[in-house]
Amino acid sequence: MAAIDKMRNSNDSISQIAKILRDQNQPLTERFRALFTLRNLGGKKAINAIAGIFSDPSALLKHELAYCLGQMQDDYAVSILTEVLQDENQEVIVRHEAGEALGAIGSLSSIEVLKKYENSDIRDLADTCQLAIQRIKWLHGSDRHKKNLSKNPYNSIDPAPPSECQDLGKLEKMLLDENLPMYNRYRAMFSLRNMQTDKACRILAKGFKSSSALFRHEIAYVLGQLQNPIVAKELMATVENEDEDPMVRHECAEALGAMGTAECNDFLAKYLTDKERIVRESCIVALDISESTDQFQYANTLSKVTSVSA
Repeated sequence: MAAIDKMRNSNDSISQIAKILRDQNQPLTERFRALFTLRNLGGKKAINAIAGIFSDPSALLKHELAYCLGQMQDDYAVSILTEVLQDENQEVIVRHEAGEALGAIGSLSSIEVLKKYENSDIRDLADTCQLAIQRIKWLHGSDRHKKNLSKNPYNSIDPAPPSECQDLGKLEKMLLDENLPMYNRYRAMFSLRNMQTDKACRILAKGFKSSSALFRHEIAYVLGQLQNPIVAKELMATVENEDEDPMVRHECAEALGAMGTAECNDFLAKYLTDKERIVRESCIVALDISESTDQFQYANTLSKVTSVSA
């Protein structure tokens, strides 16, 4: 831990990692490893290094930049993410992730900008901002202290807390009810994820029939966290469907990479030349992730730059 703290305060180490992240000639896999290394280091220097990459041509990478800034939960990143959310030249998936990241950081000051987009004509952006507003209000309200909420075993900062309900049948109805507010459905989703059972996984996979691409993309994300091969076929079918939103296909590809089975890897290899850049890049990253046993092994750029400079 002392070594991490020392590196966090080292301009030289962070600048070396940032150089890898910034370099478009580097393999995408190395750039992702550099990004996650900076996320784990944290602090203003790491945030500034990440913020400097939002002009990159890869929507996948920029979306991941925003995700990491949100997971770092540092108020210093709020102004950066606000700018990305408001930038109409950015891809919708990047702006969506910036909005979600503002919700993850949870600053009350973000509500004003999120309200600007809660009724956007871009449905995924509107839904994201509505979710972020509700999460921030929950975070600063008394409900967050309720003790009957299930524990998140993945240490991720989710766009909504789990539901107070723990009844499998009721959670399934909530998850699939298109008439319910998205926030309620997300809460059911995270409760089901936290159960970590085969039955819960199968119920979650039914969410791919939702009319909302944002919702389907989040279903893929939680299935990737669960890493249960029992739903691999549903994930593969979604990647195979070229009529599906690329945002959903990309998240399904990453979920398959998280599972890391030989079958999943063989499948992903077939889509390394997909017509959608975000899908083929996700397959590249997913195959790289499948080779790592944990996030700290994956985020290994710090050890690389320190060994080179030693």
